[in-house]
Amino acid sequence: MLGTHDGASVVIAPGIAVTNAHNANMLDPKSVIGVVDGYDLLYFRTSRMAALPAATPSQGEEVIAYGQGSDGKLRVSRGVIRQFWPAAFGFVSDAGPGFSGGPVVDAQTGALLGITYGYKGGESAPDRLMLAYNMTFVMDRLAAIQSRIAAQ
Repeated sequence: MLGTHDGASVVIAPGIAVTNAHNANMLDPKSVIGVVDGYDLLYFRTSRMAALPAATPSQGEEVIAYGQGSDGKLRVSRGVIRQFWPAAFGFVSDAGPGFSGGPVVDAQTGALLGITYGYKGGESAPDRLMLAYNMTFVMDRLAAIQSRIAAQ
């Protein structure tokens, strides 16, 4: 997690974590590896090495989203996947502020499914759809950034 701000992150590879680009003010700029143009994703270096295994989300799957409140405490919200887009999925949940950039995991296996970036709909759980980039997209964008850096 990131310090004591409203936002979260997760390690996705040894020494590499991801969060939302709008959380950049919470990071040391020297740690930033890159951002994804047109998307709310930012990759940065971390001393942490352990990463969760990733999996592909599926319709109706029960998930757990993790975030961090302004008090620095872990926030947890459960939900169910209801919608898909090419780079993302939506899950019905009561997650609110502090989940930006945080992990969404399979409730049964703990596998990393995505990175939360926003929501659609109302403020209450019955009609609020939390949005998360899927891990295929997240990892593909990281590979593109790493390739661009290596070519420089």
